[in-house]
Amino acid sequence: MLASDLTAAAIVTIMLIPQSLAYALLAGLPAEVGLYASIAPLVVYALTGTSRTLAVGPVAVVSLMTAAAIGELATEGSADYLAAAVVLAMLSGGMLLVMGFLRLGFLASFLSHPVISGFITASGLLIAAGQVRHLLGISGGGQTLVEILKGLVPNLGQSDLATLAIGVGVIGWLVWARRGMKPFLVACGVSPAGAGLASRTAPLAAVAVTILLVRGFGLDRAGMQIVGAIPAGLPLPALPAFDPGLWSRLVVPALLISVVGYAESISVAQTLAAKRRQRIDPDQELIALGGANIGAALFGGFPVTGGFARSVVNFDAGAATPAAGAFTAVGMALATLFLTPALYYLPQATLAATIIVAVLSLVDLGAIRRTFAYSRGDGAAMIATILVTLASGVEAGILAGVGASVLLHLYRTARPHVAIVGQVPGTEHFRNINRHDVVTAPDVVTLRVDESLYFANARFLEDTVQAQVGANPALRHVVLMFTAVNAVDISALESLEAINHRLRDAGVALHLSEVKGPVMDRLRRSRLLDDLTGGIYLTQCDAMQALAPDLTARTLTDSRRETLRPARAEP
Repeated sequence: MLASDLTAAAIVTIMLIPQSLAYALLAGLPAEVGLYASIAPLVVYALTGTSRTLAVGPVAVVSLMTAAAIGELATEGSADYLAAAVVLAMLSGGMLLVMGFLRLGFLASFLSHPVISGFITASGLLIAAGQVRHLLGISGGGQTLVEILKGLVPNLGQSDLATLAIGVGVIGWLVWARRGMKPFLVACGVSPAGAGLASRTAPLAAVAVTILLVRGFGLDRAGMQIVGAIPAGLPLPALPAFDPGLWSRLVVPALLISVVGYAESISVAQTLAAKRRQRIDPDQELIALGGANIGAALFGGFPVTGGFARSVVNFDAGAATPAAGAFTAVGMALATLFLTPALYYLPQATLAATIIVAVLSLVDLGAIRRTFAYSRGDGAAMIATILVTLASGVEAGILAGVGASVLLHLYRTARPHVAIVGQVPGTEHFRNINRHDVVTAPDVVTLRVDESLYFANARFLEDTVQAQVGANPALRHVVLMFTAVNAVDISALESLEAINHRLRDAGVALHLSEVKGPVMDRLRRSRLLDDLTGGIYLTQCDAMQALAPDLTARTLTDSRRETLRPARAEP
């Protein structure tokens, strides 16, 4: 296990060095902050996390959200800007810890998959568009797609061809490394393991080559933007300064970063754990991720979470225990101590290309068509999230996505599917009369409610029952089949009581069938069961045998006789 963990740590460290630098610049922070944010969080997570392969550190989406949160509070590159990023990490970590202690991991469920997918796609497009200026060597910026384009277009004439050549070259190299390098090397006789290692170290190779090009040809003197001096050494732990005004303004962004970061992290952790039949504790993951962010804040970093690409590499490289993360932290600490002087001539175009290739792999525009084809509501929520994120920024986008998901849920459950069911001949099963050939009694109607009952759909159920009573003068019994009802809140209970009273006044009895145990436990605490004009039945067949015994028995008997009748001889 030790050898596997060391190997995985070495590979992830090589991958993490350029990524941490790039994501720090994406967040508007000095490059070394990315290195700082890749040390303490890894150690904390290794000690407290439940995933054996999750690699915690800076990621693209959270870096973009960090830049959006503090971009209007301080000038990029200033000491106040860095202080705000540290506070954001501290707040995010504290919120995650509280959520973990209160076992609030379910909060991430408010971000549906279409919303998360749409948000990541839109964020990827925003990030890629924001890095174009570094590929061209021009000024620009902005938090929305419109702002970014307005900043780029007037400055296109000032593009630097050498910067563009390096940026496009690195993009081409990284894309080929991801898709074609391994098959090519294997075809040339290299072992699959060696070819895989070469493809994973491609970003570091791009860093080394472009540094040599800039230094050898003096491209920095010709105006090419480079990273510049990166302080060597490790930061000392320190608490962020407490500024009530700043902290209060960062509460909402910190909450959004916490929820989005946790949703991304737990998804990656559970996916990888399932492949090895391991278990992830969602609430402990909240605590571990919170501790990781606090660790980042104490050592001058910014918000972090579990990264998909790094975690997959860690998994594929054979990481067997959380110690792989601790070894990676040691590797990053050594890089911070000894490698930073060598990064002086690193072109910003190289880091921009690294970011673009990384985030465009997250963009899935085809998911819009697939989601919309399956569910128009989910597709609409996804499209709304993408459009709002591109037009108004990441915070507005994620809030719009959450709002769309909640409204969509309320809309769907406010008008639940209610089926009139009848008996399938020859069986004790009851199915929708519009989908199956079934038998019904003229004076009995059974309504199968396919949703839990709560305040949003309680009135709808009243109207549905009343419509059946008005349309059928011969009706004497209404049976509510609760097969799919998992809960009944107080508003729905009051509606059931009102239905019972109205049916009694109309000379119709109300019955319940197939009520689940937890629902029955709650109903026993009310007066509904005492006042109920009808009965409560374990199964729908029991109800029909009590309310229409002759018809039910005849349906079963006739069908069985038909089944037992000898087959006719072939002519």
